[in-house]
Amino acid sequence: MRIWRWLRPFLRRHFRGASRATAFHALGVGIQSGLLLVAALPWLWFVPVSTPAVVTCVLYSAGVLVLSGPLLSRAQRARFRARLGVDVPAPTGLAERPGTRGIAGWLRSAAGRRQLRYHLLVGPLSGVGSLAVLALWVAGGAAAGVYLWFWTLPLGWRVDHRGYSTLSAYTTVVGVALLCLTAWLAKALAQLDTRAARALLGPSREEELARRVADLAESRAGVVDAADAERRRIERDLHDGAQQRLVALAVNLGIAKATLGDMPDDVRKVIDEAHREAKEAIAELHSLVRGLHPAVLEDRGLDAALSGIAARLPIPVRVAVDLPERPAPTLEAVAYFVVSEALTNVVKHARATRAEVEVGRIGKTLRVVVSDDGVGGADLAAVTVGTGLAGLAKRVASVDGTLSCRSPVGGPTVVTVELPCAP
Repeated sequence: MRIWRWLRPFLRRHFRGASRATAFHALGVGIQSGLLLVAALPWLWFVPVSTPAVVTCVLYSAGVLVLSGPLLSRAQRARFRARLGVDVPAPTGLAERPGTRGIAGWLRSAAGRRQLRYHLLVGPLSGVGSLAVLALWVAGGAAAGVYLWFWTLPLGWRVDHRGYSTLSAYTTVVGVALLCLTAWLAKALAQLDTRAARALLGPSREEELARRVADLAESRAGVVDAADAERRRIERDLHDGAQQRLVALAVNLGIAKATLGDMPDDVRKVIDEAHREAKEAIAELHSLVRGLHPAVLEDRGLDAALSGIAARLPIPVRVAVDLPERPAPTLEAVAYFVVSEALTNVVKHARATRAEVEVGRIGKTLRVVVSDDGVGGADLAAVTVGTGLAGLAKRVASVDGTLSCRSPVGGPTVVTVELPCAP
């Protein structure tokens, strides 16, 4: 009884998954048998004797194998997915249509030739292994049931043939051992077939890396869009909440200062200071809100938003925006902050007398150019990461854009940003 308590969980773990692997092998034998039957039809109808007949039969069999390659690939993927739960993705951009129309491109592609190697080499070997697994299951099951079958015989026959009792017991033990071996073999062959299918039926390593890069780019675009949407939400909350409360506070303080004329001087001084600080806080909050995501950018687009920046600067700035249609909100926000930061740098460091901003679309690229007639000398590579132009470069790179800066000593300085637009 103790042995059974130990043996039962062992057998449960050992045979777990063996039924799925066996069904997988049985379906593989069915696919290979159907293909072999179709390819061998001429050989079954008649026995070719002459050389032309033999060549015709060989060409027919080879043509069946090649023309059915795409259909076989789809059938094998369905087998892996249905019986093992393994998803073998199809190579990107490969047309898997049976027949002469789709087979030419299939054979010219590296993925098609890999699949053909699987069907010509791995497929037959896998079919032989699957047949062996099924035969071992039958043999092991028959041998394991010999002892039970022996006890169904008449008592007189068993008494006269006692030696068969010992032989049937040994045969049953061998049958149980064979069943255990077959369970292991079925799962091992299924794993080997899975590795071969992923290497030959699925995309190559380069294609997997390209697909992974595309997935990462898509997820990064989602993160950038989510961050931009969060900035817009914070801007709305600050504009409609905290800023309005500060405005109300400043108004109340102004009314109190104007109506309460008999206040002591120290009280009036406190109210005056509170009123002044409230107005300064409103100005700072307004600047913060505009820096997060200006409402005019969302309402009226880049032209109005950039004109607003230019109007607040102490130097004349010419703004030229030529866009047939509005770009994506994320690209608009990046272009706005590029121009805002670049013009801020012009005012702080360039000692320029004028600046120009040009925004246009060339093909599928949004191009932003900010130039000034200042002293120049700006070096993108020498700027500490996270500050000035380096910070702009990181912001532009978040949407797969590029930033270049041409600023010789003595000027002028030209900052050019190119942002890819969605097709």
